[in-house]
Amino acid sequence: MSHHAAAFAQDQQAGNAAAQANNPLADMTAFNIQDYYIGDLTESDESANQAWLRFAKPFSVSDTDWIFRASLPINSFPTAPDGDKETGIGDLNMFAAYLFDTGNPAVSFGFGPQITAPTAGKDELGSEKWSGGVANVLFNASSPTFQYGYLLTWQESFAGEDDREDVNSAAFQPFAFYQLGGGTYLRAAPIWLYNLENGNYSMPLGVGVGQVFKQDKTVYNLFVEPQFSVADDGPGQPEWQIFLGFNMQFLN
Repeated sequence: MSHHAAAFAQDQQAGNAAAQANNPLADMTAFNIQDYYIGDLTESDESANQAWLRFAKPFSVSDTDWIFRASLPINSFPTAPDGDKETGIGDLNMFAAYLFDTGNPAVSFGFGPQITAPTAGKDELGSEKWSGGVANVLFNASSPTFQYGYLLTWQESFAGEDDREDVNSAAFQPFAFYQLGGGTYLRAAPIWLYNLENGNYSMPLGVGVGQVFKQDKTVYNLFVEPQFSVADDGPGQPEWQIFLGFNMQFLN
């Protein structure tokens, strides 16, 4: 292989890795460490922090392909009445999405059940409810330059402490990534939350930047994305926040 051909092949591999680095349905094991620093909460004007440990792994059942994802938050939230912060583990969320054959290997579409377990170490840091629902995710990497998709989830409580508010919530996360070359990309991946139980909602928007690089059989992805609320209602919604992440994909 000539020097130019080898360089082209390396660039193409780097481009493919960058395009797939943000794919939640990628056919590889992944571990992510992500964090939201919330600078200002509505009504209380207090700050907060929510870190996430996320693990994803594809698996097969008979002739069907699935992906499993588990997400565990570490919360640091102000509590009533004096605003002192409580810090600890929150509620564990898990979903398993069946991966449909879209006819296009660059387009991934998944749908399946999700469950949230009341694993919070302190009452103030979780719902004290068992909740179940569904998750739907799409990722389109047809273009090496621009990738997009969404994650849509809904869950409702079915068991737990009677004196706590029931859970009935939906979340929609649209995401878009524009590759600048060399593994650098622009990104937008806000999460829009709606509480169907009390009508509270949060709708942030933001634009961030990320960097993807590959070492041996691991793809690393670091990013930062400031987000600002464009619409919200109810107490405890983020007025602004900074979304940080360190994602790892382990190639087969």
